[in-house]
Amino acid sequence: MNTAYAIKNINLIHGDANRNLQKNMTLLVNEQGLIQDIGQDHELHIPSHYNTMDLSGKYVMPGLINAHVHLFADGKPFSLSVSEGMLQFAYDRILNTTFGRRMLKKRMKRNALTALHAGVTTMRSVGEFFYTDVQLRDEINNGEFVGPNLLVSGFFLSVTGGHGAPYLALVGDSPWEARRNVRINVKHGVDLIKICVTGGVTDAKMVGEAGRLQMTVEEVAAICDEAHKIGMRVAAHVESTEGVRVALQGGVDTIEHGAEMDDEIIRLYQNNPNALHGYTALIPTLQAGYPSASLDTNVTQVSQTVKENSRLIYDSMLQSMRQAVENNITVGIGTDAAMPFVTHYDMWREMDHYMRRTNLSNKHVIEMVTRTNAKILGIDKVTGTLDIGKQADLIVLEQSPLEQIEALSDISMVMVKGNLIDKPSVTRIPEVDAVLDSVWLN
Repeated sequence: MNTAYAIKNINLIHGDANRNLQKNMTLLVNEQGLIQDIGQDHELHIPSHYNTMDLSGKYVMPGLINAHVHLFADGKPFSLSVSEGMLQFAYDRILNTTFGRRMLKKRMKRNALTALHAGVTTMRSVGEFFYTDVQLRDEINNGEFVGPNLLVSGFFLSVTGGHGAPYLALVGDSPWEARRNVRINVKHGVDLIKICVTGGVTDAKMVGEAGRLQMTVEEVAAICDEAHKIGMRVAAHVESTEGVRVALQGGVDTIEHGAEMDDEIIRLYQNNPNALHGYTALIPTLQAGYPSASLDTNVTQVSQTVKENSRLIYDSMLQSMRQAVENNITVGIGTDAAMPFVTHYDMWREMDHYMRRTNLSNKHVIEMVTRTNAKILGIDKVTGTLDIGKQADLIVLEQSPLEQIEALSDISMVMVKGNLIDKPSVTRIPEVDAVLDSVWLN
């Protein structure tokens, strides 16, 4: 059982762009960690056993939802140019050992808690080693420690030589092998299926390889059919226009990263008969592409091939996002945390990026990172807005994010499922912050 809380004198941001900021509000959180009541300070009766917190002048909004993360790394730059032999050695001799797995789990837990203390109350993890993400989710759900709400995908599904294969992916080369891999992941307790329809920047060996088509429509369709029959969503890593077309025709529920669209693709996003709920959403990850694409290689320590691939992918991803906004396609927010220069504690940078590159307002990106993300992930009945009956997943801020989105970089309090983190503590990575603070879009 949690403590019951009355949070008084707050400026309330619902997470819904159709509702305005409400001043002088009180929010009641019951012992089950649910929002019991919301009302004006002078109208709401506070039961005597509630722990009252007067947060006069502070801003309260739904906790952030990061729709695209990996927990295995923390955003420190790492080499994207490692030889196959070195990778095999590292995997066999370090990662896939009892000690290696223990260290991996410890690191993943630390990254999840970093995100939580930075205001991310829900994370969708889209590709991890050894189902460690499933273990962490279960430990949180069983009350072994207070962590974010976790939705997890376990291993990627890929093809021979495909993105993430063979270390981070189950490999299949036909519709039936792909179905089998869905069944393996489901057996291990995942919440969603993550597939790799095209190549990616991290393991591309030549310029232009990053978005190369790897899966067929038949393979994607088999995966989606197998997942959808049990109500499970499919997220697709895609970094080329033809890859997006294949993924949409196969029926995926989210496109991760994305690429420039044509008219057929726009229509399929809006109305996708093969997707679980009749449409497909886009999760761009601009912060993941931007540093490698735009910064000097002396700073990023990436090869010229990685830089050029990053630039091609970033430009196409940005164009795709702008087209999505213009055509009322559902767009969520995910950062690809774990990638070089993408930490688990600065979601505001991705939101800021959206606003700088489109005409979206603070109000809109706040809705995207809360209510819209919850809808895309299928958890909008329990979180994503501050409404009676939903989980008390919320953050407290000194400044208004409606005025300045960077207010989200300084969180005063976090609550997840009614569990209060009174003094959140985030260990930052100074060398990453310095690089990101030193440059920005022209």
